[in-house]
Amino acid sequence: MNLRLDAPPQARIRRFGRSQKWVHRTTAALMGVCVATAACLYIPQFAELVGRRELVVRVHEWAGLVLPLPALLGLASRAFRADLGFLNRFGPHDRVWLRAALRRDKRRSSRPAGKFNAGQKVYAAWIAGATLVMLGTGLLMWFTHLTPIQWRTNATFVHDWLALTIGIVLAGHIGMALGDPEARRGLRTGSVSREWAEREHPLWRP
Repeated sequence: MNLRLDAPPQARIRRFGRSQKWVHRTTAALMGVCVATAACLYIPQFAELVGRRELVVRVHEWAGLVLPLPALLGLASRAFRADLGFLNRFGPHDRVWLRAALRRDKRRSSRPAGKFNAGQKVYAAWIAGATLVMLGTGLLMWFTHLTPIQWRTNATFVHDWLALTIGIVLAGHIGMALGDPEARRGLRTGSVSREWAEREHPLWRP
């Protein structure tokens, strides 16, 4: 076997900086707390196992209240603002990507993507909107003395069903991440292999 000991390591390129990694990790941690405490509040088996309902309610409320904070603090970073620009900008190639996804066409050539693919853009927009709705309905449920009972009833209905939907979407998001080790490595270390970037995000120009 002829091994080239002088061969250079696989080229890696920078994908995320400290600010993007910090915002993602902190937001994920807070979202995890919200989901875990919600499960303890609504699933009887978990409620019996954990107990201390009042404490769980308070942790859930405060985790939900500060959930948007990491993204707001991230706006101080130019790199994070640039990524938000990429996420908020849909182009013709994104429509091609979505059509291929709906047809379950897994050919790489049929799914062109920039730094973020269309699926990631749709997820980011949806989860941001859902978070704001959850925050608003949660505040209506928290400050019960400030609103009519009909408002609180409607807020509770929206909050509970949207929470279930968020849980399902998050499970899908985590499942997609588990299926792509290099994407996870990019979030953990900030860099990805050039081969992965060219294959998964061919329109991205670092």
